[in-house]
Amino acid sequence: QVQLVESGGGSVQPGGSLRLSCEVSGLSRSLFIIHFMAWYRQAPGKQRELVARITSGSDTNYAGSVKRRFIISRDNAKSTVYLQMNSLKPEDTAVYYCNRDSTYASLWDWGQGTQVTVSS
Repeated sequence: QVQLVESGGGSVQPGGSLRLSCEVSGLSRSLFIIHFMAWYRQAPGKQRELVARITSGSDTNYAGSVKRRFIISRDNAKSTVYLQMNSLKPEDTAVYYCNRDSTYASLWDWGQGTQVTVSS
């Protein structure tokens, strides 16, 4: 069974940076490599939204609200996906989750997520 463990969240001031990590376990590295992965977020009272995606070949795509501020990457040797978040804004406040890219595959069970709070 695949497990997702997100970490790296915290509280930062506007303009700050955070780097999130998502470790994927229960899956061999040779299988992890083929999956298109994504970061999602869910703000209070809002639906979960996909903010960044990365293909098996490390091509990336971003939601307009985070473009040029967030960078998604992956380390296949560690079965880990990262999200570098720069120039954070209060509207980035949410619980962040990783999972497969729902555009191409069904989702695994969600992890616990990691809370990001941007406030002065």
